[in-house]
Amino acid sequence: MKISIIAVGRLKEKYLKQGIDEYLKRLSAYAKVEIIEVADEKAPEHLSEAEMEEVKRKEGERILSHLSEDTYIITLEISGRMLNSEQLAAKIDELGTYGKSKLAFIIGGSLGLSKEVQNRSDLALSFSKMTFPHQLMRLILLEQIYRAYRINRGEPYHK
Repeated sequence: MKISIIAVGRLKEKYLKQGIDEYLKRLSAYAKVEIIEVADEKAPEHLSEAEMEEVKRKEGERILSHLSEDTYIITLEISGRMLNSEQLAAKIDELGTYGKSKLAFIIGGSLGLSKEVQNRSDLALSFSKMTFPHQLMRLILLEQIYRAYRINRGEPYHK
């Protein structure tokens, strides 16, 4: 399976890069995983609703340009469906079993995702009702994808 993580913004923190590199290395035994960074839209601190929507629209266009029609898309959204690790593992396994060889997880910018990206999503997934920095979500997501493959292979992993 080819897994893409499409994320808005550049990762700057060294400690997060190290963790992400570690999980990318571990995942290489199970799947081809790539991280695609799209530029975030520069925006002042206080925006009107219309300006926020315009920022999300521009970021959304950049995200959508990396998606093909045959890609199964999972967006990370606070209002999405919550799954436990076993359920996420089952979903990834099901996608592979039924011929979905391309999977993309999408992490929006600080304002969230555009309606266009949300409408293209096959599954809106929430990791928590809490808000996490989108840079940290990359690491959390990679760990959960790795955990999913370990679960699906019946390999030991911390519970």
